[in-house]
Amino acid sequence: MHSHIRPHTHVVLRLPSGILKVLEIKPNTNINIGKFGTFPANLLLGRPYYLTFEILDKEDGRSKTELRVVPAAELHAEALGSDHVTPAESREETVEGGVEFDIVRDDGEVIMRSNRLTLDDPSRQTLSMEEIEELKKAGTTSGKEIIEKIMASHLAIDEKTSFSLAKYTLRKSRKYLKRFTVLPLDIGMLTEFITEREAYKIMELREESLGLISSWANIHCGSASRVLTARDGVSQIGGGRWLVVDDTGGLVVAALAEKMGILYPNKDEDQPSGEVSPVSEATLSNGPKQQDATLNGGEKARAAETSQGLPQNGLDIEMADADVPASAPQEAQSSDPTSDPANSQSANDPPSTSPSKEPANSKTPSLPRKPPRPHIPQSAFPTNTLTIIHTNSQPNLSLLKYFSFDPGAPTPSHPLYHHLKSVSWLQLLHPSEDPSYIEPEPLSEEVLASLKSSKRGNYYRKRRRWERTSRVVDETRRGGFDGLVVASVMDPATILKALVPLVRGAGRVVVYNPNAEPLVELCDFYSKERRTAYISRQTAHLGKGTGLGIKSENGGNGEDDVEDADDFPVNPTLLLAPTLQTARARHWQVLPGRTHPMMTSRGGAEGYLFTATRVLPAEGKVEARGHGRGKKRKVAVGPDTAVSV
Repeated sequence: MHSHIRPHTHVVLRLPSGILKVLEIKPNTNINIGKFGTFPANLLLGRPYYLTFEILDKEDGRSKTELRVVPAAELHAEALGSDHVTPAESREETVEGGVEFDIVRDDGEVIMRSNRLTLDDPSRQTLSMEEIEELKKAGTTSGKEIIEKIMASHLAIDEKTSFSLAKYTLRKSRKYLKRFTVLPLDIGMLTEFITEREAYKIMELREESLGLISSWANIHCGSASRVLTARDGVSQIGGGRWLVVDDTGGLVVAALAEKMGILYPNKDEDQPSGEVSPVSEATLSNGPKQQDATLNGGEKARAAETSQGLPQNGLDIEMADADVPASAPQEAQSSDPTSDPANSQSANDPPSTSPSKEPANSKTPSLPRKPPRPHIPQSAFPTNTLTIIHTNSQPNLSLLKYFSFDPGAPTPSHPLYHHLKSVSWLQLLHPSEDPSYIEPEPLSEEVLASLKSSKRGNYYRKRRRWERTSRVVDETRRGGFDGLVVASVMDPATILKALVPLVRGAGRVVVYNPNAEPLVELCDFYSKERRTAYISRQTAHLGKGTGLGIKSENGGNGEDDVEDADDFPVNPTLLLAPTLQTARARHWQVLPGRTHPMMTSRGGAEGYLFTATRVLPAEGKVEARGHGRGKKRKVAVGPDTAVSV
């Protein structure tokens, strides 16, 4: 993630009222944050995150609204309440005054004042709401001045204790201060933002639950891993690949991709492909002479660009004399056919289309372009990948738009374009029934040449889609994944029955569910008692104790012929040590003398995790026997002693 705000990125604005507002920073536009005001988006570009800004109203001679960075010392002083001390507490008062005090020293000095008899009567505030609204509409006073006038017009402000005065000031600050804090939109902020509004869409996931999922699934960057081939020569093992079943709109996928380092776009690819760099625009506007100077200037052009304040956008300027040094011998230049005086022309000028010579100024300048990049197909990377299993024709990954990735029209420069793969349940279980898995009819070169360009393009587009689909489906069916993460409303037993065999040995399986009942049932399906009964029934069925194992295609030992759908809905020998757990972090207020848990925390489902380890069951009958020892005999040594041998 970038450390400063960049164009066309989503950020979070935390308003004084505590409300989170997610928006996209678009250059040359205005940002409206409701009653707090409007300001240009360009004022935030290039600024670091976690700064608090205050909107300054328009003054005489100022055409646009400006932002002021609020210092950290000012924010801490307001949070701790050190600027406001109750006058009654600052004086030395004794108990004889007829006022009740909570804490009093032995000498009678007041330490803490009680507000039990304080009355919050609205009539004690002499400033009416109409007058406050007039102050706000005037625009000549800031929010701080409005708060000072409100507190100065309060008749019983000296009766408040330090704590109550700090709370009163905080309420007024949240209401009248035109401030906001810019925060990066990471997984934690996105989870908090959605939980406050539509928690059911993400199955009431919380940040601590996402952390447990990533930890138990052993999610890490696997770009340095390699895919190994199993003994059968077909299956794959490892490679930093994980299977995901996500019904949270892409939140789980985003959390795993962040741990793998493939969620955020690279810094070099922030500029859209359709935009022209400022250097190119300046070059075209200044004519051919300026273009030649830019092309031949090299480092001088870059220095001039920096001195003019033009942004560095990562585009390289093509240099014509980069391959031939200035001190190269004449023999090296004479070997080039273009060095012939009769056919010579400037290397910076475009090739002439007619034998007649034209002046250099009349030629149209060409736009400097970056060298073309090698084409890499979508979802082609073999390692450090996420394969999502979905029910519809396309997976629901709508939340990835906040990280500059559109699943419908992905950008090739985004890491998820190459590392994210999707397979439907139909393609995984019955690939021959999916139309996109069936190979289109191949056409010869003669037939392709006779087709129209539109039909020929459709043919190549179908071929590319079939190649991508068949490659991803075949790779998924070969299995060998490093782990499985499930966050779905479907029955977890039916999901694990199909996907657990695709996980390699020692791989981790993690299932999340808002309620504990489905996961408790899952723990029973993979319990030690049910596994023992499954092995006993399997052994009796395969020859009455002969131990003849039959390897089935779904990873079990004769599962299709042995298991009873009611007693054994899954193969209990494939997972070891099933565990059910939960965790919920409680928010605390941490202030001097006022540290306590927040009493208004959000409720909702607790959220539970099922974790287990994938194991490879041994084929055949396994027996454990100890080393038997005979009965010890006693040898007489003396009249009263005996030694056991």
